[in-house]
Amino acid sequence: MSETAVKAPGVPDAGRWKALVFIALAQLMVVLDATIVNIALPSAQQDLGISDGNRQWVVTAYALAFGGLLLFGGRIADLWGRKRTFVTGLAGFAVASALGGAATNEAMMFGSRALQGVFGALLAPAALSLLAVMFTDAKERAKAFGIYGAIAGGGGAVGLILGGFLTEYLNWRWTFFVNIPFAIVAAAGAYLVIREPQGGRNRSPLDIPGVILSTLGLVSLVYGFTRAESNGWSDALTVGMFVAAAVLLLAFVIVESRVKAPLLPLRVVTERNRGGIYLSLGLAIIAMFGLFLFLTYYLQVVKGYTPVKTGFAFLPMIAGMITGSTQIGTRLMTRVAPRLLMGPGFLVAAVGMLLLTQLEINTSYAGVLLPGMLLLGLGMGTAFMPAMSMATMGVEARDAGVASAMVNTSQQVGGAIGTALLNTIAASATTSYVADHIGGATSRSQQQLVQLQGQVQGYTSAIWFAVGILVAAAVIALTFINAGRPGGTTVTGSASGDAVEGELPVPVVAH
Repeated sequence: MSETAVKAPGVPDAGRWKALVFIALAQLMVVLDATIVNIALPSAQQDLGISDGNRQWVVTAYALAFGGLLLFGGRIADLWGRKRTFVTGLAGFAVASALGGAATNEAMMFGSRALQGVFGALLAPAALSLLAVMFTDAKERAKAFGIYGAIAGGGGAVGLILGGFLTEYLNWRWTFFVNIPFAIVAAAGAYLVIREPQGGRNRSPLDIPGVILSTLGLVSLVYGFTRAESNGWSDALTVGMFVAAAVLLLAFVIVESRVKAPLLPLRVVTERNRGGIYLSLGLAIIAMFGLFLFLTYYLQVVKGYTPVKTGFAFLPMIAGMITGSTQIGTRLMTRVAPRLLMGPGFLVAAVGMLLLTQLEINTSYAGVLLPGMLLLGLGMGTAFMPAMSMATMGVEARDAGVASAMVNTSQQVGGAIGTALLNTIAASATTSYVADHIGGATSRSQQQLVQLQGQVQGYTSAIWFAVGILVAAAVIALTFINAGRPGGTTVTGSASGDAVEGELPVPVVAH
């Protein structure tokens, strides 16, 4: 690495705000990719001749590689250096996206998506850990994480709009090609302006047993939930995946508690505040990912919206997230304890979700959907911002990458669980409704009406569960997270692991 790539510890990096632009751009690209491909999937499936049974692999191949390798990616960032890992992740993601856009058959498509997941697992924790080590002033950190939190929360909805435009006015291949300019600009900018603190690397030997057990365990868990969605919870392979995940992850914890240089030092997750954040954030993502899916189907299938119109319908949620994250979260982060932002934030989101349980076939967008999505975005944005900041606060510099990877892992696993769990609840409620009401439908139009009513009944049943999950996330945030407001000027450890926390009692565990 060049001499300009590092800076002395304890000295604020002069280029940190420029660096934030490129880090945020890379994060936007990764988050966009999670939803942009969903909009394009029907067109891609038709062009490439992918069967209905196999189309889920366009999403699953990415989720398995990304979710399974995140901890490994975080550890690589700590070992190689975050800047190097970040730029490598961007370059690989661009190449994988080019392959996806040029795909001529399903094998090439699935392979490119898996490759995107691999490089995304390098990129995501490196991006968050760069913020953690570059922004050490409490107020500056609040602003930086406010921007990052808004992108992390709202980027998925932006992906729906962009995906709709690209699919409708160009073609599905552009939902892949669009990543290439994002990646090139972010990589070039990062190479020129990012400078890491000296001595922040973790040069311990790589924990190979930990890598194998965590990767296989997370892949089994994510695949179990993905398979449950399509094959049911009682399917033999689904049950086998969950059993395997439990055994592998338990073995991983045992190994990590005994090896000299663990992949995931247990001090990162056992600290009360961080543990509460990982758990509450994962639950909130379960609720949110399920809702994205149901609202997309509701607007397109029930209300007859085009992909572009559907994307624009999500704008109030994006506006709410940006406002909650940059105006409420950022302004209050240095004035109140994080739990007093996260708990109420999740509860406001739950109220928005509660409004959406009132959906019917002829529901007014302005009367129910607009205020519901606005409240949901406002609450999530307010909660996401302190969660992103607190997840790496008080962590030794050499553990920043793996602590950041845990944030992404809780989001990724939460997304897989949310999609599978809430989809299953919705499908069951729809089937039950249709079975009870189809007998009274004599004409074809009445039968179609019952089918649509059944779908809406399924969505609202699942959204009720999501309300409960958000309330649980709020309770966990309010009870687990007991850190005070960051009243000092420096909120992360230096390269040596020393931390000045002000009023934030987050212990740095000695070795």
